[in-house]
Amino acid sequence: MKPSNDSPFKSVSGKPTNAEIKLVISLKQKKYRDLHSLFVIEGEKLLDEATKSGVEIIKTILRDEVGETLMARLSSMASPPPVLAVAKASLLAAWSGQLEAGQLYLGLDRVSDPGNLGTIIRLAEWFGVRVVFLGPFCAEPYNPKVIQASMGSLFRVRLVQIELKSLLHNASKQGIPSFGAVLGGLNIYKTNLQNGGLLLMGNESHGLAPELIELVDCHLSIPSFAASNQIDSLNVATATAVMCAEFRRQNNL
Repeated sequence: MKPSNDSPFKSVSGKPTNAEIKLVISLKQKKYRDLHSLFVIEGEKLLDEATKSGVEIIKTILRDEVGETLMARLSSMASPPPVLAVAKASLLAAWSGQLEAGQLYLGLDRVSDPGNLGTIIRLAEWFGVRVVFLGPFCAEPYNPKVIQASMGSLFRVRLVQIELKSLLHNASKQGIPSFGAVLGGLNIYKTNLQNGGLLLMGNESHGLAPELIELVDCHLSIPSFAASNQIDSLNVATATAVMCAEFRRQNNL
């Protein structure tokens, strides 16, 4: 079987050529993923999830065909998987600008840790969030750690890259309430969240940018029940899980 005419690979399956091996190894770096608009999917389960979701696979490489040593060079994982695949980087979606009333959306401000981003995408699918908006300086969705942490959700949740200020202005014009996770905000368990809306989560170290805090309609926080004052915040993925769970609880979903 031959790949499409614009593919740098000679065949979809079979042993890779030396040039193809160099290309796959280069895809560990973002600049080459951007250059070729390609990324790597590792492991049978993730490859199956990607295929079911319609991701275009242009090359599959089997460990049994190339050997353990070469697979280790190709892989980003600690232990080389039985299979990896090269796919078209087409997961980022266009957006019409329309937000649907009653739906829950996530916006991420400078969430830079790939593991956190992948976990949040996984959480988004779990809690029925169909669109996740990625602001500038978020981790790259095609980073291998994002792909692994998302556990396949990356292929099903709609991802949109956007300036969050323009997104908030858009939400305001459409009457969609916006919420920001902010230390000292309203107690999430005592705040009416029944109409859904746009929930913004901020950077791991610095939280939401000040200009975004000014624009959101409501500041939310998760109260601490710790016996001491030694802990002052939650991991952003953990906080996202708690907040999404409360939105869904109040909506009886």
